Amino acid sequence: QVHLIESGGRLVQAGDSLRLSCTASGRTGRTYPRAWFRQAPGKEREFVAAIRSIVGTTRYADSVKGRFTISGDNTIVYLQMNDLPTEDSADYYCAASNTRTIVPSTDSSAYDYWGQGTQVTVSS
Repeated sequence: QVHLIESGGRLVQAGDSLRLSCTASGRTGRTYPRAWFRQAPGKEREFVAAIRSIVGTTRYADSVKGRFTISGDNTIVYLQMNDLPTEDSADYYCAASNTRTIVPSTDSSAYDYWGQGTQVTVSS
């Protein structure tokens, strides 16, 4: 079992930067790709970014490319978010997968473990 805990979410103003953290505990040695998803009120959960740190592979949603950076390893993963617009307001979730893939998936069903989420609110 793997436990994920997100932190770093808070209220910021449009244009600000924010870094989210996801700390893993438990059998982290068996988890491979890690990802961030987000869900805004009334919307479906959507992919944000993913990383397969051992091979250095990352993927990003088109909406965050150039503004967000995912980094980390099996024990802690970060999501650096820059130049935040109000549209980035959402609950952000960290996820981990047991599947050893070189290219991490953007599909939430590929991830086996999830954190409880951290709220990011961007005010105008």
